[in-house]
Amino acid sequence: MALPPEPWPTGIAEQLEPLVRRVLAPNPSPYTFTGTQTYIVGAEDKVAVIDPGPADEAHIEAILAAVGDAQVTAIMCTHTHRDHSPAAAPLAERTGAPIVGCAPLVIESDLPRSDEAFDPTYAPDRVLEDGEAMTGPGWTLRAVHTPGHTSNHLCFALEESGALFTGDHVMGWSTSVVIPPDGDMGHYMKSLERLQSRGDTVYYSAHGEPITKPQQLVRGMIGHRRQRENQILRLLGERARPIPDFIPEMYKGLDPRLNKAAQMSVEAHLIDLERRGLVARSEHVWKTI
Repeated sequence: MALPPEPWPTGIAEQLEPLVRRVLAPNPSPYTFTGTQTYIVGAEDKVAVIDPGPADEAHIEAILAAVGDAQVTAIMCTHTHRDHSPAAAPLAERTGAPIVGCAPLVIESDLPRSDEAFDPTYAPDRVLEDGEAMTGPGWTLRAVHTPGHTSNHLCFALEESGALFTGDHVMGWSTSVVIPPDGDMGHYMKSLERLQSRGDTVYYSAHGEPITKPQQLVRGMIGHRRQRENQILRLLGERARPIPDFIPEMYKGLDPRLNKAAQMSVEAHLIDLERRGLVARSEHVWKTI
C-alpha cells in the first residue's frame, strides 16, 4: 500500500475513543508504514501505554506530553521487534511504571529480514499469560495470546469498549510478515482463527488506520493465506522446485526489493505444509508427497 500524503500526525496525541489516544512515532519505513503507533489507554488519573515504540527521545517526550498529569501504571508490549519495545525501558525510568506484556525474545540471525530485528534490551517486570489482565480506573486490558508473527506476540483486549490492540498480528495497512524460524505460519493461522471467533468491534494495530470491520478483514486474511497455500501445492504438482522458483509465478510484478520477503513467506508456508505431511524437501528443493 502506498504511503498517505504528508504531513502525518507524528508526535500528536489523537483521541480515537473516550479511553484511547494514539501517538505516532517518527519511524516511517517500508515495514512500519507511517511509523509505529503507541496507544495510551485510560481517561482518568491512571493510564497504560501500549507499544511504546523505538527509543527515540522525541517520541518518548510526545508520549509523556500526551499522558500529562496522569500516572502511567503499565507499559505494555505486544512483541519485541525494535519498532515496538525499545522505548519501554527509558519510559519506565521516567515514569516508574512496570513493563508488562509479552515474554522476552531475541533471535540472533544474519539472514536478511523484511521487518525489524528483535530488541535485546526488553526486560519485562511481568509477563502476562493468556487471559491475564491489567486494570485501571474504568479500563481493563486482557492479554490474548496470538503467536505467529513472533512466538511471543500478544494482543490486548479493551473490555470496556470492545477494542483489540493487535500489534503486528493484524495491521491496518498490510498483511503481517511471518519469518521462520521464530515466525510460524501454522500458529499464525490458528491465531487468526481465534480472532475470528471473538466479538471485538474495532482493531487498533501498531501500523495503519483503525480496522472497523475486523471480522471481515480477518476472513479475507485467512482466505488470502489459503490461496497462497493452494498456489504452492499447485506449483509443486507441476514439478519440484527451490523457493526462488515460486516467486515469479506467485508474485507477478513484484518490486525486486520485496523478493526476499516473498521468499520468506513462501518458506513459512512450506514449513507448515511439511509439518502437515503434504510436502517434503531434499536439500533446497521442495516437492509434494
